[in-house]
Amino acid sequence: MRLIQFKIPPVVILRVGLIEGDSVFDLTDLNLSWDNIYSIFIEARKANKTLEEFIDSSKFRQYCRTMNYGELLKNRPGDKGGWILPPINHPDPEDCMVTGTGLTHLGSMSQRDKMHKSHSAVQLKNRDEVKQKTDSQKMFEMGLEGGKPERGKRGIAPEWFYKGNGSILRGYNDFLDIPSFSEDGGEEPEIVGCYIIGEDGVPYRLGFAIANEWSDHITERVNYLWLAPSKLRTCSIGPELVTNQSFKDIRGYCRIYRGNNMLYDSGELLTGEDNMSHSLANLEDHHFKYPQFRTPGDVHIHFFGTMKLSFGNRSAFQDDDKIEIHFDSMGADLVNYVRRIPKDSAPVVVQKGSTTPRINAGA
Repeated sequence: MRLIQFKIPPVVILRVGLIEGDSVFDLTDLNLSWDNIYSIFIEARKANKTLEEFIDSSKFRQYCRTMNYGELLKNRPGDKGGWILPPINHPDPEDCMVTGTGLTHLGSMSQRDKMHKSHSAVQLKNRDEVKQKTDSQKMFEMGLEGGKPERGKRGIAPEWFYKGNGSILRGYNDFLDIPSFSEDGGEEPEIVGCYIIGEDGVPYRLGFAIANEWSDHITERVNYLWLAPSKLRTCSIGPELVTNQSFKDIRGYCRIYRGNNMLYDSGELLTGEDNMSHSLANLEDHHFKYPQFRTPGDVHIHFFGTMKLSFGNRSAFQDDDKIEIHFDSMGADLVNYVRRIPKDSAPVVVQKGSTTPRINAGA
């Protein structure tokens, strides 16, 4: 099943669509409370059904109006014909956690290792030290050795990072920002898992979506310990939530355009468990093993890692550069545009939240 979330002005309500061929079935026509996938899932749980079972039992083909999917895909956010939003979020974005894991794909490890070694070579005078394995290489090799444990056993933990809450999510044809304090942005084409924590505290995977994790590789290159802040950027997912895709062997590509000129072509990208050092179950276990990540009602968007970056193979991004990510069997391509936030050297000034205590002169 392929699901989207979209808006059609002037009505501000979010709508849920089901994709079949070139048609979008407007599920919100069937029930106005179905104004996001989150709400539909909650009702499905109460009916003791999966999301797919619950929607299939709704007779949507009989009662829902349809739209042309191709026409909707042409639109940008704010267009009068409607536009596509991220396929999953929480009604309160603060209750959506966006996280990820890296060094899960061989191509990514090679680039990250090279990035960190090139910086070390500038800092270290002893050439023998440069030849030592970087922490990135060590982490990847740990995954190769213990990232796919036997069923019922816990494997080695992967690299993990936090990106933000649901406010950083961007949808199809929307902008990805390069903040004023950053020199550049960097696409990371991958797949995300989309989860909701049930009232029983159990994580339920709704499905997968194409994603652009959007990081800052220049900041990371300065010192790999800055990887954490380099991840605090907007990111995009969608346009579709695919509920029945196998996460075994998924192939695709990433292309970057400036106007009519192609700046970068990744060639074939490989993801899914067959092309990774960790199993899906191991990645999910090490994310959800923490009790604070199993809060009932929360949404989790978890990136599974990329395999190849354009960083080092293109010029710096400019406004309106177009990034296109395709993965087979994952529905329509994910398309985004780059937007640079104007430079502002002024630091953030923190204000006092209360008056300064007075000193009693007579004390």
